[in-house]
Amino acid sequence: MPHRRFTPPTWLSTRQYLTFTGAVFAVLFVGLHSVQADTPSIDGELKAWHKVTLTTDGPRAHETDSSPNPFTDYRMTVDFQHESGSPHYRVPGYFAADGNAAETSAKSGNQWRAHLSPDKPGKWTYKISFVQGDLAAVDDSAKAKPVPPFDGVSGSFEIAPSDKGGRDFRSKGRLSYVGKHYLQFAGSGEYFLKAGPDAPETFLAYEDFDDTIAKKKNVPLKTWKAHVKDWNAGDPTWKNGKGKGMIGAVNYIANKGCNVVSFLPYNAGGDGDNVWPFVARDDQLHYDCSKLDQWQIVFDHAQSKGVYLHFKMQETEMDDNVPTSLNKGDLGPERKLYCRELVARFGHELALNWNLGEENTQTPKQQRDMAKYIKDVDPYDHHIVIHTFPNQQDKVYSQLIGDQSVLTGVSLQNGWNQAHQRTLHWVTESDKAGRPWVCANDEQGPASFGVPADPGYEGKDGKAGENGKQYDLHDIRKQTLWGTLMAGGAGVEYYFGYQLPQNDLVCEDFRSRDKSWDYCRIALDFFQQNDIPFWDMKNMDQRLESDSGSKVTYCFAKPGTIYLAYLGAGGQAKLDLTKDNQAYQVSWFNPRTGGKLQPGSVTEVKGGTVVSLGNPPEDASQDWLAVLRR
Repeated sequence: MPHRRFTPPTWLSTRQYLTFTGAVFAVLFVGLHSVQADTPSIDGELKAWHKVTLTTDGPRAHETDSSPNPFTDYRMTVDFQHESGSPHYRVPGYFAADGNAAETSAKSGNQWRAHLSPDKPGKWTYKISFVQGDLAAVDDSAKAKPVPPFDGVSGSFEIAPSDKGGRDFRSKGRLSYVGKHYLQFAGSGEYFLKAGPDAPETFLAYEDFDDTIAKKKNVPLKTWKAHVKDWNAGDPTWKNGKGKGMIGAVNYIANKGCNVVSFLPYNAGGDGDNVWPFVARDDQLHYDCSKLDQWQIVFDHAQSKGVYLHFKMQETEMDDNVPTSLNKGDLGPERKLYCRELVARFGHELALNWNLGEENTQTPKQQRDMAKYIKDVDPYDHHIVIHTFPNQQDKVYSQLIGDQSVLTGVSLQNGWNQAHQRTLHWVTESDKAGRPWVCANDEQGPASFGVPADPGYEGKDGKAGENGKQYDLHDIRKQTLWGTLMAGGAGVEYYFGYQLPQNDLVCEDFRSRDKSWDYCRIALDFFQQNDIPFWDMKNMDQRLESDSGSKVTYCFAKPGTIYLAYLGAGGQAKLDLTKDNQAYQVSWFNPRTGGKLQPGSVTEVKGGTVVSLGNPPEDASQDWLAVLRR
C-alpha cells in the first residue's frame, strides 16, 4: 500500500494544526506519566502514645507473588518527625493486602501501611520512601529504584494529648531501657515490674486465626473456650465474632492484676509446630496478611489492658541447622525479613521485648548479628533479651554481656528454688560489665513441672516435684516470685511444665493457676501502692540474719531510705545497720493476703548497730516482709 502524505484539514492553517496536535500530545503525555498518588490516610486515635496508622496506595500485589515479591523486593519506609525536630522515627512499612485483611482474609491488594506511636502532642510530618529492587527490603545496599508516584509523598497531621488512664499503657508511654535493671515508661516516668504467664508458648495457635493449622495430633489448636466468658461487650473481635476466647484470656490476666503474656510467633519444627507468620509453614519469604492483622488486634487490645508482650522469636528445636530454621541461624534474607515484618507490624506497641529465642543455641556471632539487626530496624529501640538453658548461662551470657552485644537484658530459666541466686548473679555481673541488664525469671524448672496448678484443679493436689522433693504454689511464691524481686529482678513469668494440667503446649485455661496470680498481684501492688523505689535499691542479703535458719531470707535496700527484709519462714530477724545511723519506722506486709502495712512487736529502730526487727503481727511461722522506712 503506497504511503500518503498527511495534510491538515482545509479549515486549519498549518500553524494552527501543529499547535493543536502538540497540545493534544502534551496532555496525553502528562496523563500517562504524571499520575498523582492519592493522599495517604491517617487513621486511629490521633493522640500521644496511641497507634497512628498511615495507609497509602501502592503497587498491587498478591501475598505469594515472587517477581516482584511484595515482602522482599519493595522497601517502604516512612519518616515521621515532630515539629520540634525531635523525635524523628524512620518506620518500616509493610504490604497490607486490601487494607482490611483481618475481616476479609484478602491475600491481594494495593494497600501499604506503617504505624507510629507518637511521643507527644503537636504537629507531626511524614515522608514516604518507596523503592523496588531484588531483596531491597532486607538489604539497604541493594540496587533499588524509586516507585513513582508513591515515593516522596509527604504530609502532616496533628496529635492531641493522651486521654487514657489506669492500666492502659497509652497513659504511660513507651517502655524503654534506660541503663538500669528496670524498664521505664517514657511518658509517666514510672518503672516497670512484670508478673504473669510464660505459658503456653503456643499462645498464638488459635483456631480463630486465619490459616492456622496443627501439625501434631497431641498439640491441637486452641479454642480458649474457658475464657470466652471473660470477653466483654465492646471488646474487639474479627470476622463476625471470632476471637472472643483469646481476647477473654487477655482480659483475665489483666483482671487478676498481672501484666504480661508470652508467646512464640514462629515454631515450625518445634514442640508445638502450629504457629508461623507465613502463608505456608515452609514458605519463609511470603507473609500472611490477614493472620498478622488478627494478631495485631489481640496485641493492641493487650496494650490497652496494660499487658506486656513477650515475643519469643524462635525456639531451640528450630533456631539453627534444621530445615525450618531461618538461614540456618545466620542473618540472611529470611531472618532479616522475619525481624523486619515483626517490627513493622507490631513495633508500635508500647510495652514489649524481642527475645532472640527460647533456649537459644545460635552461635555468639549469630546472636550478636540478629540482636544488632533488630536494634537497627526497630525505630522505637525496644528491649532485646535472650533465653538459654540453665547450664549454658555462664557460657552464653558471658560472651554477650557488657559492650559485647546490644542486648539490654536476659530471660532466665532456672530451677524454681534457684531464682534468687541466679537473678542476683546476672544483676551483679552485668553491673560489673558496665551495662546493667534487665533480668527476669521467665521459666522455672524442673522442665516437666514448672509452676503447678492450684490445689483442687482437675482433682490434683497442687504439688509437683521429682526425686522425692515436692513443692507447691507457696514455695513458688517464696522462692521464685519474692526471690526474684528481692534479688533486683524485673519480674517473673510462670512456666507450666509438660506433665501437669494445662501445660506449656496445650494450656487454654489460665484459671488453672488462679491463686498464683493472686500472689503475683499482691507483690506488684505492694511495690506500687507503697511507692517503693525499687529501681534505686540493691540486694543486701548479707545484712540480714533470721533466727529460723531458713535460706529464704532476703534483704533489698536503699540505705538511708528504706530496707525490705523478706522472711520466708517467718520468725524473728536481725538487720545490720552499723553503717547506717538513721532511725527507721518498722512495719510488716503480708505477701499471702496483701493489704495495708501492719505494726509488729517493734515499731522503730535506730541505726548504728545490729537491730532486732521483732515479731510480725501474727502467724509468725509464715512468710512476712518487714519494711523499714525513714
